[in-house]
Amino acid sequence: MKWFFDSSVLVPVFHRDHIHHEASLKAFEAADKKNACCAAHSLAEVYSTMTRLPGKRRLSGDQALLFLEEINQRCTTITLDADDYVSAIETAAAMGIVGGTIYDALLAHCALKVNVETILTWNVEDFRRLGPEILRRIKTP
Repeated sequence: MKWFFDSSVLVPVFHRDHIHHEASLKAFEAADKKNACCAAHSLAEVYSTMTRLPGKRRLSGDQALLFLEEINQRCTTITLDADDYVSAIETAAAMGIVGGTIYDALLAHCALKVNVETILTWNVEDFRRLGPEILRRIKTP
């Protein structure tokens, strides 16, 4: 698998006024199920973000589902089983990862599970803390 899309890249794909829209959209348009993936959890993150945006930018659940369908058409969805969760959390704990960064660690574990070449994210600093195996794969679109 070539690319793993973090939700920080997926959300701007669908918001034309987002600062990262153009770069994120370009990367997303190059994606297909053979070369791109995202975590199942990222679908929930995208849905949550889209349905809680401020003011007129907020989408209904039905509108957000349309975007999730688009993501599902272009990206293979990676899931973790219970053993994967335990392994990812143990690894994160050994690295001193605490708090909400555990969610990025779980996403990174998904990326490693399918041996992606590149993790596309705008949250570079959060992913950098996850060790050299992740660091060498991080890239912004």
